[in-house]
Amino acid sequence: MPSARQGSIHLFRYSGIDVFLHWSWFVVAAIEIQRTGRYSSLTWNVLEYLAIFVIVTLHEFGHALACRQVGGRADRIVLWPLGGVAYVDPPPRPGATLWSIAAGPLVNVALFPVLLGVFLLARSLGWATTTPDLYTLAKWVLIIDVGLFAFNILPIYPLDGGQILRSLLWFVLGRARSLMVATVLGLIGVAGFIGLALWRQDVWLGAIAVFMLMNCWGGLQHARALLRFAKLPRRDGFACPRCKTAPPVGEYWKCGHCGQPFDTFQTRAACPHCAAQFAQTKCLDCGALHPMNDWMVGSLVPSRF
Repeated sequence: MPSARQGSIHLFRYSGIDVFLHWSWFVVAAIEIQRTGRYSSLTWNVLEYLAIFVIVTLHEFGHALACRQVGGRADRIVLWPLGGVAYVDPPPRPGATLWSIAAGPLVNVALFPVLLGVFLLARSLGWATTTPDLYTLAKWVLIIDVGLFAFNILPIYPLDGGQILRSLLWFVLGRARSLMVATVLGLIGVAGFIGLALWRQDVWLGAIAVFMLMNCWGGLQHARALLRFAKLPRRDGFACPRCKTAPPVGEYWKCGHCGQPFDTFQTRAACPHCAAQFAQTKCLDCGALHPMNDWMVGSLVPSRF
């Protein structure tokens, strides 16, 4: 997954979300623009390629703004040759995660009637004869929007469809097992993509398959870690204010001063080795930081894994 700090150019900031463009975008753009033979000049090729990434950017903003709406964190988007990545961190609840993921494809759905209207207008005005390049651009931008939606909605992790499937399974199977099922199904889908890429000898399909394989493998390892973590004994009388999960019992927090592990809830956020006091305690389940007093509850609200 591309980094917003390594090899990326900052384009703009909107609603607290920074948008970056990865340097490889220019390399691929130069190649792809030359390959398109639908227009009379390269200018129209450039406009079509830029239209793709306008749609992708809107799609990623759909993810980010929906994540913000449910109380999650989303502050950057990276555009790169294979699409875009919105760095979102919704609250660890199935409903919040479902909305954060589904909002991206819903942007493509919302764009469809607009782009269809432009295409129908172009056809009724006879642009195919008078301005064929503009007519072709209107047609292909519509096709691209539909194609991006159809591809993203495939139930193959880490595509949006696969993550939507995971979110739906989360309601029934819990956080870890839903991720396990989604990634296993994703690996099956990746195998199909690899076979299709080899059959068609398509480099881009192969690159997408490799990207998906890496994400599926990482998701599978994360699911295994979540399952192991879920079996740990939990401490009574405390719960994360964000995800409502009780913290584990044991030395799972590391002091930022002396580097020694300790149980922050046993020592009330003070390192027993160097006496360093910490103003906030990190939830090992959702990653949120809260003062120790905010963790104290009268009764524990369990979390299902």
